[in-house]
Amino acid sequence: MKESIFRKSSIFAALGSIFLIIIFAILLFQDNKRVHTLVLVTGQKEGQYYAFGQALSKVVHNHNHRIKIEVIESNDPQENLELLQGKKAELALVQSDTIVNNSTKAIAFLFPEVFHLMVRQDAGINDISDIEGKRIALMSKGSGSYNMFWRLQEHYQLDVEQIKTIPLPITEAHQALEDGEVDGLFRVVSLENPAVIQLLRNPQIKIIPIDQGAALRLELPALEVMSIPKGSYHGASPTPAEDLPAVGVRAVLITNKKISREVIFEITRILYEARNELVQEFIQAAMIEQWDESPHLGFTFHPGALDYYNKGNPSFIVEYAEAIGLCLSVSMLLISSVWQLRSWFTGKQKNRADLYNLQLLKIIDSIQ
Repeated sequence: MKESIFRKSSIFAALGSIFLIIIFAILLFQDNKRVHTLVLVTGQKEGQYYAFGQALSKVVHNHNHRIKIEVIESNDPQENLELLQGKKAELALVQSDTIVNNSTKAIAFLFPEVFHLMVRQDAGINDISDIEGKRIALMSKGSGSYNMFWRLQEHYQLDVEQIKTIPLPITEAHQALEDGEVDGLFRVVSLENPAVIQLLRNPQIKIIPIDQGAALRLELPALEVMSIPKGSYHGASPTPAEDLPAVGVRAVLITNKKISREVIFEITRILYEARNELVQEFIQAAMIEQWDESPHLGFTFHPGALDYYNKGNPSFIVEYAEAIGLCLSVSMLLISSVWQLRSWFTGKQKNRADLYNLQLLKIIDSIQ
């Protein structure tokens, strides 16, 4: 009776082990075919963040069909951060002056965004202090551009009561300056932005320099001292007519620290290794910053991004973590099955020996 129960238990254990091995193999196969869908929150549809998001989504999918990036619009960087931290998005674009918590990790510092103060020629504005008493169009409230204007106002000690600011959506702000409904427009935007190029084709509109970059960095260390090169917006009749001092920030691609290390590695790899394709979709991608080990104020990098930056390849354990886990599980199951089978055969051999001994004793008794 005991032998029969033990034998059945051993068989069930072996069959169970084989069944689990098959299940693990199926799960691994399904995971290798799984499409990782990530939501990227960007900015207004007319803006450069949304355009970059669309370009990144297209290029990433072209190089890895297992990664799908869904691009959604938003009103401002703070909303982007809230959606990311609220786990309603896996990726987000923010400016480099954004304050983030420890759960938020950087993937890459992208293109520079330069402070642009564009004014009408007849407005009597030749430097930033002249905007007192003028009508200035700003981007929507809460946007990075909107917030940065007030940092400039504080630094230059401009009288708030003397400036008539008019927050507007991007397209409406540009049109208001074009039509003379405002005297100036302030926007933080990348160089050679198509909408800015179009605006500056109007000979009645010019760019005002923003100097004191080094002093501004003392108050806001995330700023970078930059310049707007001569002819950036028009070469034949150079616009601007000379290199203009400027300041700016950088766009940053961020994610949550819990997002798959392998997925973030792939996005980082494609971002840099497929740069030419990305530039064809979004010209400012040519200015994406090369990673270096120097500290990036307020940001730490996702382990998946660091795998690419440090070695160009994920570590063996990271790259083959799932396969290694399967092999270990299968190995343990096989060892368990072999041990059970060995115990069963040993028990069976012992039972046979006992049976032979009993038969031998019976023969001896019959002879006596």
